[in-house]
Amino acid sequence: MNWIRSFQQSIDYIEDNITEPLEVADIARRMNISPFYYQKIFSIMCGFTVGEYIRGRRLALAGEELARTDAKVIDTALKYGYDTPEGFARAFVRFHGVSPSEAKRGAPLKSYAKLSVTITMKGGSVMDYKVVQKQAFKVIEKKITCSVSEDSNVELPKFWDRCHADGTVKRLLELTSDKTDIFGICYAHTQEKSQTFDYSIAAKIDDSAEIPEGFTANVIPARTWLVFECRGAMPDAIQQLWHRICAEFFPSSGYEPTYEMDIEAYTDGDMSSPDYRSEIWVPVKETGK
Repeated sequence: MNWIRSFQQSIDYIEDNITEPLEVADIARRMNISPFYYQKIFSIMCGFTVGEYIRGRRLALAGEELARTDAKVIDTALKYGYDTPEGFARAFVRFHGVSPSEAKRGAPLKSYAKLSVTITMKGGSVMDYKVVQKQAFKVIEKKITCSVSEDSNVELPKFWDRCHADGTVKRLLELTSDKTDIFGICYAHTQEKSQTFDYSIAAKIDDSAEIPEGFTANVIPARTWLVFECRGAMPDAIQQLWHRICAEFFPSSGYEPTYEMDIEAYTDGDMSSPDYRSEIWVPVKETGK
């Protein structure tokens, strides 16, 4: 239950400081994880980003305030983080469908409730996983650095497209000692306020393998991994599995992620097939339930 409790504490911190400048690093500190992993877990659990949640809550509260009090539009705009009444009005109309002045005259508004983190009891379902003690292994990879922002969900598919188009993925399959899996690896930056993370498309290689120009080598440290099997077409199947891991598995398990990295392992096959096989690898440590 520590997972649920600490996530709720992070939501409470947002609510307690909703009219103050909010940094993801400060919110993530409530879970003792990096800004990257907080953004990732939040999006997986909730289906929207941290920024979208904050904007929605601020605009909903601003609407209530304008409708129920004598607050001026300019004061309300500044209170909820908008530098100008014009910027506030544009965001307000996009969210509520009416202008701030119309809200003051009683126009219908939209609500946006505070998040409350709970475990929902559902019918029993199977999640295939195994606990694997892996020794350190070497990978060859092509890596990019991404911003911890809402744009990363767009940038990573583009990176995969480029690597398919320029032959990177094909070359990795030729070089890998495994001959089957291509990895997508997320590396969290350890600096407390880091706003970036590294992502690589990689493959396992032997220690003695030469590294061709344009690629780099890295050593994945020895860890205890939870390996979750995924069956289904990409990307929906793996996105759904991530949600189940975060929403169902970790809240009730005796494991906690180390928040260093995670790996998605893709087999060489038809990713659009309902029988396509992939895996999610999460390094973990044991913890009390």
